[in-house]
Amino acid sequence: MLPSSRTQLGLFFILLCPANIIGLWWAVGSPLVMDPNSICRKTKRLAGKQAELCQLEPEIVQEVAKGTKLGVRECQYQFRFRRWNCTSHSKYFGKILQQDIRETAFVYAITAAGVSHAITQACSMGELLQCGCELTRSRAPPFPTAGPGTEGTAWEWGGCGDDVQFGYEKSQQFMDAKSKKGKNDIRALIDLHNNEAGRLAVRSYMRTECKCHGLSGSCTLRTCWRKMPHFREVGDRLLERFNGAFKVMGGNDGKTLIPVGDNIKPPDKQDLIYSADSPDFCSANRKTGSLGTRGRVCNSTAMDTSGCDLLCCGRGHRDETVVLEENCLCRFHWCCVVQCRKCSVRQELSLCV
Repeated sequence: MLPSSRTQLGLFFILLCPANIIGLWWAVGSPLVMDPNSICRKTKRLAGKQAELCQLEPEIVQEVAKGTKLGVRECQYQFRFRRWNCTSHSKYFGKILQQDIRETAFVYAITAAGVSHAITQACSMGELLQCGCELTRSRAPPFPTAGPGTEGTAWEWGGCGDDVQFGYEKSQQFMDAKSKKGKNDIRALIDLHNNEAGRLAVRSYMRTECKCHGLSGSCTLRTCWRKMPHFREVGDRLLERFNGAFKVMGGNDGKTLIPVGDNIKPPDKQDLIYSADSPDFCSANRKTGSLGTRGRVCNSTAMDTSGCDLLCCGRGHRDETVVLEENCLCRFHWCCVVQCRKCSVRQELSLCV
């Protein structure tokens, strides 16, 4: 595997694998959670710009860890009804990352997006000394969506806009680090493209928010600022790109990527790309990183990816009744305690055989 791919794979293993002792930060409550010193010390593969961040800006590395976790959570949400559900099981997840398949493209994109989002958010919250609110002095005037009664209203930049460019650059610095040897490698080009697609899913969809000012509820002045999209929106957008991902192959010059198929337009910067077909993920296979779908909960009436026909790969399903305990009959007692009883609830589940 390429140096660039080994570097990022090493990072993923450290940040994503809960079964690995050096990935204990993933477990909530662990003393190593979000500890940049542990991450940097354990990650022997880090070099260049990544090592520089570890040495000079460990607080940025802490936000990288948060962003990676944010990306994994979103990946698991978006793939919760698919045959591959973004499991972070160490014996299987590493095999996924070693392949140039669509699932790997999404993982790289959502992780780069998560890092960019987390660092930018930390800037806005005042948690980093290197950055803060977005500088607006050189920015063009805002053009917020007109609302009723806002015709002729004066406005100006203000508030605390998200400095998404800082988050973008730090994500790029950490996630795209690679040696010169890997610059012309097709795998490196694919990974870098998907990283960029993830960051652009954040930066390209900034929204303008405004607040009215004036006497007696009037809106004589509007203060506007720029905010990032919610990360769920980022995940939704990248899932759309996953569904329409482009299969590519390397050009003869070793520096370009060519879409596979006739009359296919080249992918743009926000598209996800891959070079190998995905396994079907129906059966457990450590070689491909598939856990299989046996025992997965499915929807016996749905016709989409959550339906038993698709999720169970035609093997069928069984119905099972489980008894769960839930909070019920909750009461608020002044002040300020909520007390609940435990109720047993019977639930019918469909499980893949």
